[in-house]
Amino acid sequence: MLGNIIGWCFFGLIAGSIAKWLTGSERPPGCFPTVLVGVAGSFTMGAIFHILFASSNEGVQPSGFIGSVIGAMIVLYLYRKFSDRTVD
Repeated sequence: MLGNIIGWCFFGLIAGSIAKWLTGSERPPGCFPTVLVGVAGSFTMGAIFHILFASSNEGVQPSGFIGSVIGAMIVLYLYRKFSDRTVD
């Protein structure tokens, strides 16, 4: 169980970092928010891409990884869109 959580965090860090690099974004800053963005992308689009395009359920599939990065980019976009607003 703990190994799975650590694996998801590591995978989320990689997917979130790639998404930040592809979008040219410095936000969210830091390692922990990057992990959260990557894990959120993995749960959303990574799962959908894995269901639609993966050939087996063993290990990390390229389709799941690509979906995770795309999902992280979407989550990063939404984060930037909603965090830029000021409260009056």
